[in-house]
Amino acid sequence: MDGQEGAGNGGLSGASPGPHAAVAGGTTSGGRDRRPAHNTLAGHAVVHGSVVQAERIESLTVVPREAGPLPVPRQLPVATVPFVNRTAELSGLTSALEANRLVAVSGLGGVGKTQLVARWAEEVAERFPDGQLYADLEDGRRDGAVDVSAVLADFLVALGAGDRMPATPASRAALFRTATAGRRLLIVLDNVQHAPEARPLFPGPGGARLLVLSRRRLPSLVLDGAAELTVDPLDERAGTELVRCWRHDAAEGTAERLVRLCGGLPLALRAAGHRIVSRSHLTLEDAVRELDAAEGPDAGGARWSVDDEVPAEAVFDRAVRELPDAARELYETLGCYPGTTFTREAVEAAGAPGGPEAIGELLTAHLALRHASPRDPEVSRFRLHDVVRAHARRHAREHVPAERRTAALRGFVGFCVTRAAHADHATFGSRLRLQPDPAGTCPFTGRAQALEWLEAERSNLLAVLRAAAELGEHDAVWQLCESLWALYHSRKHYSDWIESHRLGITAAQWSARPDAEIRMRNQLARAHYELGEWERAGAEIAPAEELLPLVDERRLHGVVWETRGLIALGTGRAEESAELFTRALRANEGDAHGVVVQSYNLAQALVGCGRAGEALTVLDEAMAGPADDALMQMRAQLVRARAHRAGGDADAAVVCAVDAAVRAAELGQYAKLEQALDLTAELADEVSDDRLRRSGLEQAARLREAVAADAGRETDGGRGGPRAR
Repeated sequence: MDGQEGAGNGGLSGASPGPHAAVAGGTTSGGRDRRPAHNTLAGHAVVHGSVVQAERIESLTVVPREAGPLPVPRQLPVATVPFVNRTAELSGLTSALEANRLVAVSGLGGVGKTQLVARWAEEVAERFPDGQLYADLEDGRRDGAVDVSAVLADFLVALGAGDRMPATPASRAALFRTATAGRRLLIVLDNVQHAPEARPLFPGPGGARLLVLSRRRLPSLVLDGAAELTVDPLDERAGTELVRCWRHDAAEGTAERLVRLCGGLPLALRAAGHRIVSRSHLTLEDAVRELDAAEGPDAGGARWSVDDEVPAEAVFDRAVRELPDAARELYETLGCYPGTTFTREAVEAAGAPGGPEAIGELLTAHLALRHASPRDPEVSRFRLHDVVRAHARRHAREHVPAERRTAALRGFVGFCVTRAAHADHATFGSRLRLQPDPAGTCPFTGRAQALEWLEAERSNLLAVLRAAAELGEHDAVWQLCESLWALYHSRKHYSDWIESHRLGITAAQWSARPDAEIRMRNQLARAHYELGEWERAGAEIAPAEELLPLVDERRLHGVVWETRGLIALGTGRAEESAELFTRALRANEGDAHGVVVQSYNLAQALVGCGRAGEALTVLDEAMAGPADDALMQMRAQLVRARAHRAGGDADAAVVCAVDAAVRAAELGQYAKLEQALDLTAELADEVSDDRLRRSGLEQAARLREAVAADAGRETDGGRGGPRAR
């Protein structure tokens, strides 16, 4: 349970639920009549939207939100034109993947590996009717390491399995193998540095094929059965063909010299080509002479040898110098940016021109690319090619004054702190927060849009948080961590969650904010709790409890006792957890939502203690007010069902379980919906109702299918509805 740390709408997708189900004489709680309804569970009970109607329990049908067919993922970047002289490589890919399920493609950065694969995938699209999955591991790399578990999570969502996301990397890898088994999928991993990064992403048996793209050979993948394909730089003949695509009258010798100067890299040739084409007075011979001069010993040409993988350094230097002032300032600012993708709003917050003209100049000069995010398709995002990004960062270090670099980074940090705070407010509404309310108008229309923005910016937010920690922006670090609870608790990115909050604890200590340190430690403890790491969770929450005498905010005391109670309940100490939840409940007096949350927790503990009657009383008292918290009302019904069952009243338990299913279906809370259906089936066994049991199991299976389709449609279609993860 998210409790006070996760207070808010939970799984609401922006639509207000309709009236709650009318069930069994209007009784939805501990025997109390709430409404003058007179429906009973009967015949073939149908749960559709918010209505349950029947005469007696025989079979249950739950109709979830209407879901369209699962979209076929098409995640590979679009191939660009012109495309020359890769006939042998295209043929090699076809042959290799006919004989092998795994192919390792290696070549220098900027040599065109991704474009080669994208072009090949277009030509053989019919071979992979179940779609394409693509991940650039460089996006999430930090100090050489990649969070492969996050890549698995993204792939599982694209495949429609996001509603039952496991917590551990091994479990996600197992589910990925299951989800890909028998599917004719193309999976592409870009910028892989080490074989172990790819192994968890091996698909299940069947028609799926995996392409691993790397700047260097990965010989150990051969031991895994991989075929190898090398993509070499363009030779002079092929490079000349590419040059003549935009300068038809290029003399052969001059074009060949340009190809050599660019190291045969298509990326560098396109950048050089843009400069020549955009300046009608500049001849190909002029461009070659300038690059020759840049390569000479007086210009430090040794910086761009092929062995150093930056053969295009001089080309990019020249391209940047020729940019208009605004575009050059933008490029230099991006060299100060620790993330990988960027938006207009982010660069403007850092003090750089972010208008269409400046960004358009970078796109036209082949220094930037459009970045399509299926998570947040309505936002225009861009990125620098990884080779260009490395150049931009070197350029910024060498040419941008330190004060300006620091100011730009602070601008990026401030933007992320403010925008993430708005996303947190849009996701969880009114909850205890230690940081001031964010400035400006909230840019999000609801929870779903806010969560998808957080998801799309996840790697950038963590990169900015790390940079802020190195910069000594301590308040920004813990405030960003506080807001990222909305993402981490909802989407379960445990690796990011743990790393960020360790930085958050240190930042709170530097800021001399014991209240913030309590918050950081509590949120970190919850990550370990959700992973089932009870001892580590306890070790994190213990120092937080020691700090409680230093703070007056009673709700902070409550969240610590709540987490301790959850750990106790998870380790089978129900009586201790009930005592802790009682303390948390008292600490939340005056906070209506906090009271509901802690009453829910306490009721679960009381059921575990064998005190079912007390659990029902606690829930009835907490829920007696206005029923405006639909999520907690639904969860309370599920606990009521368990309490009635523990008290021996199977009939009342079924009524509450069905009502919980109705509410969960309305809210898109699919995990709770499955729990309610499974509980209904179990209860049917206890009341010897075979028809209800069979119906419940069948409907649970259908729901999993429908939910997977709905999650996939929302992810790729941009609606961004809730996903239980």
